[in-house]
Amino acid sequence: MGRSKWKGFFIQNTSYQKTKKKDKIEIINKNISVVPKLINKNYKVYTGKKFSKVTLIKDMIGHKIGEFIMTRAKYFFKSKKRQKKGKKKAK
Repeated sequence: MGRSKWKGFFIQNTSYQKTKKKDKIEIINKNISVVPKLINKNYKVYTGKKFSKVTLIKDMIGHKIGEFIMTRAKYFFKSKKRQKKGKKKAK
């Protein structure tokens, strides 16, 4: 269930942390809604393990910040080694 429209966007001031670099801001809470005040700035969003870089653009207004980051690692199946034809393993 979504947030009621009469309540407005969810923005929490305590979830922002400014870093030493002037253009980087760390965001811990991924439930914050993107508002026009946050547009065209670089952010580092905490995924639960590390910080990911995100630049918010105009088309993202109204969505949550957590929608634009990957929180799970991609899984790849391991490939099996093929034996060359004509050669057999020696015992």
